Amino acid sequence: MRPRIATVGGVSLSSTRLFVIAGPCVIESADLCRRVAAHMKAVAERLGLPLVFKASYDKANRTSAGSFRGVGPAKGLKILARIRDEFGLPVLSDVHSPEEARQAGRVLDCLQVPAFLCRQTDLVQAAARFGKAVNLKKGQFLAPWDMKNVVAKAAETGAENILVTERGTSFGYNRLVSDMTALPALAALGHPVVFDATHSAQQPGGLGTATGGSRAGGILLARAAVAAGADGLFLEVHPDPDHALSDGPNSLALADVEGLLRTCQAIRAALVST
Repeated sequence: MRPRIATVGGVSLSSTRLFVIAGPCVIESADLCRRVAAHMKAVAERLGLPLVFKASYDKANRTSAGSFRGVGPAKGLKILARIRDEFGLPVLSDVHSPEEARQAGRVLDCLQVPAFLCRQTDLVQAAARFGKAVNLKKGQFLAPWDMKNVVAKAAETGAENILVTERGTSFGYNRLVSDMTALPALAALGHPVVFDATHSAQQPGGLGTATGGSRAGGILLARAAVAAGADGLFLEVHPDPDHALSDGPNSLALADVEGLLRTCQAIRAALVST
């Protein structure tokens, strides 16, 4: 079978080797990003895993207007550019409008279209038009095969380096469910498939004014997704998840990441050997 490949900032992400997109949910400070990037780069190098650093400069879809959103595009993009320069890592962040995509496209190696916005044609095409990689998150309201239309919108602009990410489906109130049969369905679209393990373990609005989640659930789902054929994992990681300013309940502690990734590598190796 022909490999599914996307190049992000010179790093090849493909179906032939597990890769990781990881970082804090939101940019809280430059120091936090540097700490997480240094840790994740060391882990990735020890395990031989391609790594993309992710962090949102603006969380535009927080449950409450009083929740911390981030440092904003101007400051956030400067921080991400410094992370790339200092650590040699490609950087990814969300974009929320065509105008924002044009600003972020001058800096980011991968522009991410959030799940809630994946049907917005102008946004998808603006994000894909820069010649950078684009990560298209499947909406919680979409069937996996419906993503063919989202991918087609991006491809119409000439985009070639496309990632497709599964992050759970709405299931009743304040719940998400992950259907692992979605992963091969997304793979049939011909692009690397990412599983967003930590967002899939969310309980949207579950804390009333904030989103809840299950850290242990994210670990379980990551292992299951690799067994089901995910090419890459998307992980929110933080030095102190209980005090993270966004998505703390489902973020992974830095100390737990390497063990999880070693397990996932072993699962993938077992699949390849069978």
